[in-house]
Amino acid sequence: MEKYVQVLQKTALFQDIEPGDIVQMLRDMGSHRHSYEKGSFVFYAGDEVNSIGIVLSGTVHIVQEDYWGNRNILTAVSAGEMFAEAFACLRGVRSAVDVVVMEKCEILFIDINRILQAGVAFTKAQEAFAANLLGVLAGKNMILTKKIRYMSQRSTRKKLMVYLSDEAKKRGKDTFSINFNRQQLADFLSVDRSAMSAELSRMKRDGLIDYNREWFTLLSEE
Repeated sequence: MEKYVQVLQKTALFQDIEPGDIVQMLRDMGSHRHSYEKGSFVFYAGDEVNSIGIVLSGTVHIVQEDYWGNRNILTAVSAGEMFAEAFACLRGVRSAVDVVVMEKCEILFIDINRILQAGVAFTKAQEAFAANLLGVLAGKNMILTKKIRYMSQRSTRKKLMVYLSDEAKKRGKDTFSINFNRQQLADFLSVDRSAMSAELSRMKRDGLIDYNREWFTLLSEE
């Protein structure tokens, strides 16, 4: 596991934890790595989840799908980010989502309940880990709050404008790329792909945006 320490040090979960402590914690948590091909499932809705997944390379999508196959992408998880932390913390709770591999990836699984046990004294590294985990959970809550804000917009144009505005603010520039193709973006915003594509064309014609594939530029409304 030593070869993954440099990657893990850059994650929010292991921030400010020494390399040697990370290695020991990975052993304590029974960590193991698994490779997945594009299009495969890490787990399905209804599966029992006991471990947090940390993406070492590649990308996965967190997806909800209804009885009729309508797909809603909740978020994309890239290298250095993690998923399933809420399910892993709540023992016995089954996943409410699918985790789908969008490009070949490596994922490290860790069982956090092996060290987050009631009545067990924490080391300094474990205290930092627990604090980092709370920060990650709070951050995920903020992401879901944003998602609710997108969904609450009354039109496809408003959903697109709020989403693209947030992406520009996050990157600190008017020109940026997004992690979704057109179908994935439509699934993320819960809109029809054809209607969304038509609205993007109208927004471009109206001088609000310019775009080329996954690259977007926000323009002044003047």
